Amino acid sequence: MKKLDPKIMAENEKQELQDRYIRFDWAIKRLLRQKANFGVLNGFLTVMLREEVKILEILESEGNQESADDKFNRVDIKALNSKGEIIIVEIQNTREVHYLERILYGVAKAITEHISLGEGYQNVKKVYSISILYFDLGVGTDYIYHGQNHFIGVHTGDRLRINTRDRDAVVTRLPAEIFPEYILVRVNEFDKVATTPLDEWITYLKDGT
Repeated sequence: MKKLDPKIMAENEKQELQDRYIRFDWAIKRLLRQKANFGVLNGFLTVMLREEVKILEILESEGNQESADDKFNRVDIKALNSKGEIIIVEIQNTREVHYLERILYGVAKAITEHISLGEGYQNVKKVYSISILYFDLGVGTDYIYHGQNHFIGVHTGDRLRINTRDRDAVVTRLPAEIFPEYILVRVNEFDKVATTPLDEWITYLKDGT
C-alpha cells in the first residue's frame, strides 16, 4: 500500500476543514436570517451583547457593490433591533489584510445608509458589529474582544458624559451609548469546556455541536 505524502495529507485535511467552515458558514447564515428562527438570533445576540435583544427585521444590506468603483463590503446579516439599533454579524473564513479597516468601513456605511439628507444627527443609529473569525487575527490570550469608544479625562481619569436636550428634559448619555461597538470572536482560540451560555455558542460556532 502506497504511503501518502505528509504534505498532501496536511493539505487535504486543511481543505476538508475549509470546506466544513464554508458549509457551516452557509448553514448559520441561513439559520439566523430566517424569520422563523429570530428566536435563535435573539438568543445569540442577547448572550453576545449581554443585554436583551429582540430583532424586528433583517435589513437588506447595501454591502453589495452599488457601482463599479464602490468598495466591496461583505455583510452576512444586518438586522434592526427593538431599540432601533443596527446589528451587523459577519462570518469570515479566510484571512484578509486590513480586516479592522474593513469592519470600520462596514459600520460607517451602515450608519450613512440609515440616515437621510437633512435629518438631525440625533437620528444616527447606534451600530453593533460582531465578527465571527475563523482565522488568527492579532495576538492575544482571549477568544472574544470588545471595542468601544470612551472619552477619558487625561488628568482626572473620569469618563465624559454628553448632555443633550430631549423636549424639556436634559438627557445625559455616555459616548459609548452613541458610538459603535465592535466584537471580535476568535473562534479558533476557544479551547475549553463550555460552562456558560456564551461558551456554548462559541462551541457551536467552532464545531457545530
